[in-house]
Amino acid sequence: MNSERLQYLKLNKNIFLAFLVSMTVSALGANYFADQIELLNSTITLMIDHSVYYAVFGTLFYLDNKKKYILENGKINRLLLKSDLLKIVLSFGSSEIIYSIVRWGVQYELLILNYDAYMASVISHILAAIVFFIVINLGVNFTKLFKNKKQ
Repeated sequence: MNSERLQYLKLNKNIFLAFLVSMTVSALGANYFADQIELLNSTITLMIDHSVYYAVFGTLFYLDNKKKYILENGKINRLLLKSDLLKIVLSFGSSEIIYSIVRWGVQYELLILNYDAYMASVISHILAAIVFFIVINLGVNFTKLFKNKKQ
């Protein structure tokens, strides 16, 4: 398997695992705040979701890629790191905006329809994650995050 495909697999694995953890924690948070109005429940749950997701994803992404940015002399390749961080921010930026709108909106609507808070959280999380996976992979492909510079 070539390096580019392996990088895409690692990225998607990290996103998937981070989504699983954040879905679980945010569903617990939604249930805890179930007595709050729908607007507040959806907003708090989204904040919990983002906090947990970025902590887990950041840790996993770092563990998978830390060797990529270390030069032979042990110093950090700041140019490559800066370039990749810009590509990650560009890819995640639009994906996160779309994710947040879908996640919050679906959860809010499900709460209005009297779904249990944890179920509304899980359903909205899954739907938004599907949209996120599509958009993030298109973004990563567009920014050529994993393209080999020698090709």
